[in-house]
Amino acid sequence: MSREAKAVNGKTYVWEFPVRAFHWINALCIFVLFATGIYIGRPFVSPTVPEEAYYSYLLGYVRNVHFYTAFLFTINLLIRWYWVYKGNKFARSNPLKKSFWAGVFETLKYYLFLPNKKKHYLGHNPLAELSYWIFIGLGSIIVVFTGYFLYFEPQPESVLGKMFMWVPYIFGDSFLVRSWHHLVAWGFMVFVVIHVYMAFREDWLSRNGTMSSIFTGYKNETEHAPTEAKEEMDGAKKHA
Repeated sequence: MSREAKAVNGKTYVWEFPVRAFHWINALCIFVLFATGIYIGRPFVSPTVPEEAYYSYLLGYVRNVHFYTAFLFTINLLIRWYWVYKGNKFARSNPLKKSFWAGVFETLKYYLFLPNKKKHYLGHNPLAELSYWIFIGLGSIIVVFTGYFLYFEPQPESVLGKMFMWVPYIFGDSFLVRSWHHLVAWGFMVFVVIHVYMAFREDWLSRNGTMSSIFTGYKNETEHAPTEAKEEMDGAKKHA
């Protein structure tokens, strides 16, 4: 069955594979980074063994896992930013548009149980998009740059070390850089809790397959999908 037929019959293809892959890779990276980061900040296992320290290099291994995951996190993030411009309309977001902020305001009023003119959104609503720009966008930039500075700080004369020597001029000395890194990491945890709650809430209230859509890409829309599906079909016909 074609993509357009599925949309007309109540299913709309919302999340393309690159978006779904980013979501799960990002979730895995955040979990690993947070768990290893907690251990690096306060090692709660410090075995004492009689052999050479090399054989019980636990903290070093954890640190390596942390930074290898950080590299994957960075690459994944760059691909998602590219897909903001390359992907379908549900993958794109433009906070510079006036309509974006009007949508944020109306959606905020909706969640505060105030009179509103919130539209129905098959993809993310503008308020959700704004939260992603703040946490997944700005937050990721902060943890990436502060993290790489801390990693290469012991080798300031190396090529990569020199690439991040500007970070303290924005975030302060090494202690403040580390504090920023930790603060944003905890911000990610708050975001994850709210994100999971809102996803389950939307799935339960709308019955539109929000939770399953991040696996399949499709949302089960019966009331609102036909209008947007027709728009997609008309657009496809124009380009045929």
